[in-house]
Amino acid sequence: MYNFTIMSNENMANNNQKLVHWADQTAEKIIRERGDLDLYTCASGITPSGTVHIGNFREIISVDLVVRALRSRGKNVRFIYSWDDYDVFRKVPVNMPDQDVLENHLRFPITMVPDTTGRDSSYARHHEVDVEEQLPRVGIHPEYLYQAERYRKNMYAEGMKIALQNREKIKDCLNRYRDDAHKIPADEEYWPTAAFCCKCNKDTTEMVSYDGEYGLTYRCTSCGHEENADLRTSKEIKLGWRVDWPMRWQFEKTLFEPAGKDHHSQGGSFDTARLVADEIYNWPAPVTFRYDFIGIKGTPGKMSSSKGKVISLPDVLNVYPPEIVRYLFAGTRPNTEFSISFDLDVIKTYEDYDKTERIAWGVDKAKNDDVFAKEYRIYELSQVEEKMPSSMAYQIPFRHLCNLLQTNSGDIEAVVASQKDIKPDQVERFRTRCKCAWYWITECAPEDFRFALNNPDSENFVKAEVGEKELECIKRIYSEILPKMDELEEKPLSEAVYGVAADAGIEPKALFNATYQILISKDQGPRLANFMKIIGKERLEKIFKVYC
Repeated sequence: MYNFTIMSNENMANNNQKLVHWADQTAEKIIRERGDLDLYTCASGITPSGTVHIGNFREIISVDLVVRALRSRGKNVRFIYSWDDYDVFRKVPVNMPDQDVLENHLRFPITMVPDTTGRDSSYARHHEVDVEEQLPRVGIHPEYLYQAERYRKNMYAEGMKIALQNREKIKDCLNRYRDDAHKIPADEEYWPTAAFCCKCNKDTTEMVSYDGEYGLTYRCTSCGHEENADLRTSKEIKLGWRVDWPMRWQFEKTLFEPAGKDHHSQGGSFDTARLVADEIYNWPAPVTFRYDFIGIKGTPGKMSSSKGKVISLPDVLNVYPPEIVRYLFAGTRPNTEFSISFDLDVIKTYEDYDKTERIAWGVDKAKNDDVFAKEYRIYELSQVEEKMPSSMAYQIPFRHLCNLLQTNSGDIEAVVASQKDIKPDQVERFRTRCKCAWYWITECAPEDFRFALNNPDSENFVKAEVGEKELECIKRIYSEILPKMDELEEKPLSEAVYGVAADAGIEPKALFNATYQILISKDQGPRLANFMKIIGKERLEKIFKVYC
């Protein structure tokens, strides 16, 4: 168990001067390339086409980490998160109810698709709320922009006008990275805009004519309706993705926005958006980097909201406290692919975080100053609040915590109360860790990791079958070792148990197997001496007495 006070301000200052973390390096790049500004706008966003998964969260937290790095340099930062909820509903996810209802709304804007769960005002809002309610848990507080609302308020009328007036130039931008087979033909009319039919709501429309200013005529191929729209007042017109993106960079004065490796492929959407931003909207593309996908261990391919194959942020927060969720991303460069798993890898993740925490607080010595600075910064950026906590968290090894919880049948308050040296300001964080650990044990951990302590008073209690020699050993442990167990440390206790096996002429493993059968109805379990200390003299006497 570790209880230490916060490190000196001098150490913190020295650490902050070093560009040891990719978020700080990115922040410095933004400042270097864009200069000293009154406001730095950093952006992220997604189409709420289905459950927003932990892969999508990578972009959100990557921006948050850079935002924090800019703020630590005294910069005023605007962090915007765009919900692209005026996109087309293209595919029905398998994890949503009433598939036929959703099927009937294909080609509608996502904001006009009903929430078939009945919880929220629309399908889009359902998925937005799921994210907006969770992000504060991990210390992320962006300004949300709802693109359907903004388009319908005609905020982008001038941006659409510029696009329509520069159709041929945009066409050239889009073609510049394409081979001949994929270029828009020279004789084919190109339209940067699309429309949701004001009669049937579908995007199955084609542009007919443009008057050179704000007037645009479209025809619906589904219902046949033809409409003369005005960009300043009509609600149904929007830009296609490859133009919408750079238009909004200019509109919001975006200086930083990362993108996934699919958008960052050579000649991909970011490259074409860069051209459109520069040549059409006279705004340089934001500073960026590529972030890689996150997979699900044991499942090929990336996560997909439309396919319903996802792990969401709440799923991860069930297993890890918020600071460890942040650590998963703060401790990994964005362009590094990794997989989420809830098997025994969870133990290592907890151990790695705890090691970083001990280094940050000076409990463990880092290999050198550079390692310390890096680990300190990772830890600092992993915290929910944008500052170091007032004290180090109360640490016990994760395996040990799992043993404590299982021995106490998941009674978290009993486990908290058993830690006599825990400080008041450490209790809540420790309680959260206990809740996560118990969830992992009961819902995710491999079966051979789980156990339940036998209770002779239970009506379901079944006495274990134990060999004659092993039973004699159990009687000796009961009569000779348990009475003095509280006085013994783990090592002498272990030696005493080994001595009983040796005196009886049996292998220690045989005695251990018998003891585990008596205690948890399994052939093996946690390290025996330590396990006995966790169970405690009183409960051990109660269980062993049945066999004595």
